[in-house]
Amino acid sequence: METRDVASLISKIREKVNRFIVTEMAKNGVDGIGTSHGDIIYALFKAPRLTMAEISKRIRKDKSTVTALVDKLVRLGYVTKERDIEDTRVVHVAVTPKGRELEPIFESISQEMLSVFYSSVSDQEKEDVLRILKKIYDNF
Repeated sequence: METRDVASLISKIREKVNRFIVTEMAKNGVDGIGTSHGDIIYALFKAPRLTMAEISKRIRKDKSTVTALVDKLVRLGYVTKERDIEDTRVVHVAVTPKGRELEPIFESISQEMLSVFYSSVSDQEKEDVLRILKKIYDNF
């Protein structure tokens, strides 16, 4: 493997992590949502009510993509949407009780994924890889 293969390797790791997460969600009875949906729900665990613009910024996806993802989560009953009373252009998204039930499942899957992800990786290597990946990310 050559240093020029790093972007391909990162992409393959991302695919494996996403596949792992989706498989584990299915094992826990959570079907029909992908990792991008999970990003939105996870953001709402931290702040139970966000605007579409805030979600877009937090998960680093464009607003049209976020709209489609949120609409599916609404149909599945995990979140609600409501227009702002003062500015009807603004849409607020909130996690529902059904969505809140996903929190321990997401946390368990996250811990399991990180355990696999960092298996045989030292604490120093974890810090190094994070530092290097942040540098690469900032290059774009």
